[in-house]
Amino acid sequence: MTDVINEFYGVRGVRLISWIAVGLIAYAFLAAYAAISLAPATFWVDVNAGMGVPDIQKAYAVIFGQGLWTICGSIVAFLVGQLIDVVIFHRILRLTGDRLVWLRATASTAVSQLLDSFIVLYIAFVIGPQHWSIPQFLAIGTVNYVYKMTAAVALIPLLYVARIGIRAYLGAGEAERLQREAASD
Repeated sequence: MTDVINEFYGVRGVRLISWIAVGLIAYAFLAAYAAISLAPATFWVDVNAGMGVPDIQKAYAVIFGQGLWTICGSIVAFLVGQLIDVVIFHRILRLTGDRLVWLRATASTAVSQLLDSFIVLYIAFVIGPQHWSIPQFLAIGTVNYVYKMTAAVALIPLLYVARIGIRAYLGAGEAERLQREAASD
């Protein structure tokens, strides 16, 4: 998605979308944090105590507290990944012009997702309360990265379909104007 935005709206467009996404992720963080801070209803404590959970509030805080680490890691990883992705995308665009769309999309994604895959896991699970070992962190990060890159490569045809759709909707002249402006960012 950001490759299409990058192609037609440039660095400013990607940054705008990135900051909106960070705002939404931060909102999720605040909602989870607030939910953890609320006192549970008495009936909920009693029902769960009867099912063998002596402190449901602690269990709730542990489960959702891990999510807060994941959200923080996601924000950092997303911003780092997006900022690097847009830089690499535009450097390749300057070298290749309108050719090799697949190369700039794949290469920029390869680098940004490598960083994203490991940053989020490091913050959430190595620094966070679970304290994963480095071998576990590297193993899971590698699997995540391979999965993300497989998906990115599989989605390349959709990038071309989106470009065709945008050109058909805007007209060739307007699409080319937007691409020239985006490339000059």
